[in-house]
Amino acid sequence: MPLVQIDLERSLAERLGGQISDGIHQALVDALGMDPADKFQIFRTHAPGEIVFDPAYNGVDRRELISIQIQMVHMYDVTTKWAMFDQIAKRLEEIGIRNDDLLISIVENGFEDWYAGKSRN
Repeated sequence: MPLVQIDLERSLAERLGGQISDGIHQALVDALGMDPADKFQIFRTHAPGEIVFDPAYNGVDRRELISIQIQMVHMYDVTTKWAMFDQIAKRLEEIGIRNDDLLISIVENGFEDWYAGKSRN
């Protein structure tokens, strides 16, 4: 059950939030083989100036920043994670979001670190 947290400017969320949500979710389904019903996302919207970033870090032309943090169980190899990053970037590019404006990170933990409304018995 990945938990996806997306930080972005409020105006972008208002314009494209649903499409961003769908694109990220479909990328996780495709790249990770995730159950399509396993959708948990938190959008955190910000006013202009609340997201601070270096526009040229890592040799890119960053115009805005969309931060996508994915918390998930440590069970995927590097190739699978890279495929997930590529799928997210591809799907968001299809709705007009530039790859250079994305910052995607993964935070991993174990199965024992999750509770999703059911007993562990």
